[in-house]
Amino acid sequence: MTTPDHPSPASQPPASPAKDRIYRAPMALASGVLLLVVVGWLGFDALFKGHGRTPWLALAGMILAVPLVVAFTLRPAVFANEDRLRIRNPFRVITLPWGQVGALRSGYSNEVVARSGTKYQLWAVPVSLRARKKATRRQERAAADAARGVSPGGRTGGLTPSGFGFGGFGLRGADVGPARAETDRVMDDLRELLERRGDAETAQGEPTVRWAYEVAAPAVAGAILLAILLATG
Repeated sequence: MTTPDHPSPASQPPASPAKDRIYRAPMALASGVLLLVVVGWLGFDALFKGHGRTPWLALAGMILAVPLVVAFTLRPAVFANEDRLRIRNPFRVITLPWGQVGALRSGYSNEVVARSGTKYQLWAVPVSLRARKKATRRQERAAADAARGVSPGGRTGGLTPSGFGFGGFGLRGADVGPARAETDRVMDDLRELLERRGDAETAQGEPTVRWAYEVAAPAVAGAILLAILLATG
């Protein structure tokens, strides 16, 4: 009599790592690319066509400016998966297992509060008060339409995506759109993950904070070089 063979734990395929949701600010990315183009254009022009101390000043300025532009525009991002929240800010990377997250707050900025009470700002999820006001107006208009029995797609008048909407033609109104500001919806997603995974066994651990020396060191070197050049000029 034989018994069926059971695969040993070593023969089991390793569990795939949790996939991250990545949140970034598109406007910051676009602004960063534009600033780098401008800095590169002006800097290299002064570097290769300048005279006297100008090339050295341009070099020092570029060494200072480029890391700062990257740090504040291209670098910030928020990575969230089933086990932890990782925040990449300009000069730090904070990793918080969901079990260590106390709250996610939105005010004039979005921030995460660890259970220890430490607050970390989410640079990649900036608050737009203008977007909030637009979303609030859309909600108010939708509520008014519902009270009058008018569907949101039946609003008349105004410039619409399909042309000018005049009464009776059934063109889509200009007030369609998300009922929440984009960054507020991102925070809603993160809060849902926190509520669902905060007590999970795999979402426990200690928070870690790592300083981004690869960004800070070049900026400091550029600042020192620029200060020396200005002081000795």
